[in-house]
Amino acid sequence: MQAVNLEEKFSSFSDYWNPKIVGELNGQVVKIARIKGEFIWHKHDMEDEFFLVVKGRMQIKLRGEEVSINEGEFYIVPRGVEHKPVADEEVWILMFEPESTLNTGDVMNERTREDIERI
Repeated sequence: MQAVNLEEKFSSFSDYWNPKIVGELNGQVVKIARIKGEFIWHKHDMEDEFFLVVKGRMQIKLRGEEVSINEGEFYIVPRGVEHKPVADEEVWILMFEPESTLNTGDVMNERTREDIERI
């Protein structure tokens, strides 16, 4: 086993809103993604969603509220809460979640990624 270098992992791809799996532990996966612009409104009925900002600054829009997450900070969206990630500039994020968690939660569309690449 080797340590995972996040800079190297993020440098290996450039597309937005397409998470990659970089690790696994106890039935959970560690995912990373580059994001920019607005995602979609969605929720996860069975899972909380953990967002750690590795680089940049993002917002999580909630109905009636907005949470700003700066580099080095994280935020957990509670299960069942509708939310919409937004990034004005490119942001690198890291997420912990069950492997079965869909990135678009309860919404299926062109941004849904069912077969996540492992890098």
